[in-house]
Amino acid sequence: MPDQSAETKAGKPPVVVKKYANRRLYNTESSSYVTLEDLAQMVRLGRDFVVYDAKSGDDITRSVLTQIIVEEESKGSLLPESFLRQLIGFYGDSLQGVLPRYLEVTMSGFSRQQQEMRKGVEQALKPFSLEEVSQRNIAMMERAMSLFTPFQGRSELDAVKTENAALKAELAALKAKG
Repeated sequence: MPDQSAETKAGKPPVVVKKYANRRLYNTESSSYVTLEDLAQMVRLGRDFVVYDAKSGDDITRSVLTQIIVEEESKGSLLPESFLRQLIGFYGDSLQGVLPRYLEVTMSGFSRQQQEMRKGVEQALKPFSLEEVSQRNIAMMERAMSLFTPFQGRSELDAVKTENAALKAELAALKAKG
């Protein structure tokens, strides 16, 4: 039976996976067989799961998670050899009971820092919306054009336009006479 501490942040209960004697893993939520890679992807997506031995009903989640780590390590090393040696050295040590909590707190802090760093990078690289860019460009062009306009007020500009129209009309009248 899944414990409450294994519930995801979204409040969903963990997916129940059964491991059969033939080593196949069965996802009871999707009613399909899954691989260790599928379970690794669920971890990356933040979806919790528990694995039970189909015959005995024993919770074997820890050993399956360890298998996932071994498989991932065979693809590319994440854990330094010195760390693995030190970890093995803690088995049977008097501090064996303290280490799991220390590692959990340390990894939790590292995850929080990673999320904050990602947020910072996303904010720094956040693209402007097309509308925002257009508005900024229009404002910039209006400021630039105001540098070339010798008139400060709108009424002066209207007066020039009126005078210009009058001159055009007078020029047209002269052309018509000539």
